[in-house]
Amino acid sequence: MGSSMSAATARRPVFDDKEDVNLDHFQILRAIGKGSFGKVCIVQKRDTEKMYAMKYMNKQQCIERDEVRNVFRELEILQEIEHIFLVNLWYSFQDEEDMFMVVDLLPGGDLRYHLQQNVQFSEDTVRLYVCEMALALDYLRSQHIIHRDVKPDNILLDERGHAHLTDFNIATIIKDGERATALAGTKPYMGERPSSGLPRRHPARLCDFQQRKAEEEPGPHERAPACT
Repeated sequence: MGSSMSAATARRPVFDDKEDVNLDHFQILRAIGKGSFGKVCIVQKRDTEKMYAMKYMNKQQCIERDEVRNVFRELEILQEIEHIFLVNLWYSFQDEEDMFMVVDLLPGGDLRYHLQQNVQFSEDTVRLYVCEMALALDYLRSQHIIHRDVKPDNILLDERGHAHLTDFNIATIIKDGERATALAGTKPYMGERPSSGLPRRHPARLCDFQQRKAEEEPGPHERAPACT
């Protein structure tokens, strides 16, 4: 057993801690998602053997779709935040063609997938998700960040069934004294604007999210199982 462990350690590549992380530091295992100009795959860091999700985006397609500003803003935000109920950034780098972001791996899938599979969540589970999202949103508020796209697609579950908020592509940072006046998000999940027509101050209302959850998961149920 000792010799086999020594052999395994010998096979593990060693990287200089001062060396910039790049794609060579990771083994790509399989793709798990695809967007309009990027893909997400499961990767393993070669020296530590730790698993991550890697999101990679083609630079040319980002330029053609006028998404460069959003990509850099998402990266700027992710580099400044860390919370147990967010999908956190670990590494970011680029090559000639693509930009890469290496983030937490959440193997439980997104909430939308489970809803489409007609998974029926118990009231306690829904309360748990609401509380975890409330903590995540409260943390973002403390950092003057509005997510602006809270929806089942952007809530990922870990192996223990806890919820984590992801996708800061249209998030925004509100400086002191500013107001959030831009209309952004996914229409079915956007709250009503005040009837007075006045811009809504940050943060976005949690009750919008709670109401949406109540509409999608009403009544007592039993819970079913779950590239920078």
